[in-house]
Amino acid sequence: MNDAPRTYDVVVIGAGPVGENLADRTRAAGLSTVVVERELVGGECSYWACMPSKALLRPVAARAEARRLPGLAASVAGPLDSAEVLARRNAFTANWKDDGQVAWLDSVHLDLVRGRGRLDGPRQVVVDTPDGGTVRLTARHAVAVCTGTTAALPDLAGLADVRPWTSREATSAQQVPESLVVVGGGVVAVEMATAWQALGARVTVLVRGGALLERMEPFAGEMVADGLREAGAEVRFGVSVTSVVREGRQVRVGLDDGGELTADEILFAVGRKPHTGDLGLDTIGLAPGGWLTVDDTCQVTDIADGWLYAAGDVNHRALLTHQGKYQGRMAGAAIAARAKGEPVDDAPWGAHVATADHGAVPQVVFTDPEVGAVGLSAQEAESAGHRVRVVDYDMANVSGASLFGDDYRGRARMVVDLDREILVGVTFVGPGVSELVHSATVAVAGEVPISRLWHAVPSYPTISEIWLRLLETYRG
Repeated sequence: MNDAPRTYDVVVIGAGPVGENLADRTRAAGLSTVVVERELVGGECSYWACMPSKALLRPVAARAEARRLPGLAASVAGPLDSAEVLARRNAFTANWKDDGQVAWLDSVHLDLVRGRGRLDGPRQVVVDTPDGGTVRLTARHAVAVCTGTTAALPDLAGLADVRPWTSREATSAQQVPESLVVVGGGVVAVEMATAWQALGARVTVLVRGGALLERMEPFAGEMVADGLREAGAEVRFGVSVTSVVREGRQVRVGLDDGGELTADEILFAVGRKPHTGDLGLDTIGLAPGGWLTVDDTCQVTDIADGWLYAAGDVNHRALLTHQGKYQGRMAGAAIAARAKGEPVDDAPWGAHVATADHGAVPQVVFTDPEVGAVGLSAQEAESAGHRVRVVDYDMANVSGASLFGDDYRGRARMVVDLDREILVGVTFVGPGVSELVHSATVAVAGEVPISRLWHAVPSYPTISEIWLRLLETYRG
């Protein structure tokens, strides 16, 4: 059954955190807005990424920190209660029900259409609803694509029959496998290896390249690899999977070095691809399955008349939830401004332009040790033509770090643009460093001169004293 066509000022495809933020901005500006969602309102982050993964990892970090404190270490010597950890994870996903998220949409007066939305020409969206019907939506001002990404899988014969884990299965599994092979060396791979090893699985990490977290400072991957090995995981570099076969309850994994492994489950964490294959891009002259290229207002550059926007992972600018939400806010504000004939690029505070995607992107890897970074690595800064000085410091020599836990191991680096004497990149590795990242983000995004940072006095005795030590080292 087909519903009568509906017209709104803005149609948002995808009700994850990016789409929610964008729609909230346009609706608050007085534009009628509808959100289309094919799965759960709240999206990947709420049910299969940020929230469940961090719920799995927080007990791991808490136990590791407790084990470094005399007087407490003996009390946490035993294994994690996996059932309790998984139950708490389930609670954070609302048991994969989106009633609370739908209630929020209702509270801010956003309409919701459930079903698979696809473009059908300029400003047109057709939604195939779960009951077999069709809803046609027309946008007066803008259609915003916020469909994110999905896990990429290698082209291996018989892979579907193996029923491999992707990030979704890794964050939602209800039982701990006895053994798990993790293929990949990025954030998903190291975080899930950390979590499932701590929950009792025997984990083997297979990395095609020569390092973990290759896009970050080299010492970050080295320290995370050391942490995984100390926890009992095996980490192997320079090896690729050539075959997979499920035999009963086990997966047999063939390797390019002639070796072979068996495990209960195999997780492929080898990258992401845009969720645009069935979005109807061909009806507006774009290639299905591709990334959507945008400007700093998240307006798609290859579409005439400026009615199409793409925010979040789907535009390939910064595949992180917080950056996607930021883009959603910027795009929503830009859509509203243009609908009202107001300026965009010279708006107060630059409020409609997503400039933070270019050089001040923060990221935390919730392993043991944690990794926190913002901006450029030393190699990236040099490749970009900056004249830089790299300042390193052993975080074990910071009073707050030694109080945080015995045998504290960590490292910090700041990358200084010598011509402007500002920071273009900062990286921390060590227990508890995730809470240092925003201070670094302010320094990098704000281009705060080092001469002013010297007067931002860190509280004593906290780990944030690392800022003083870095600046002292820089001054000599």
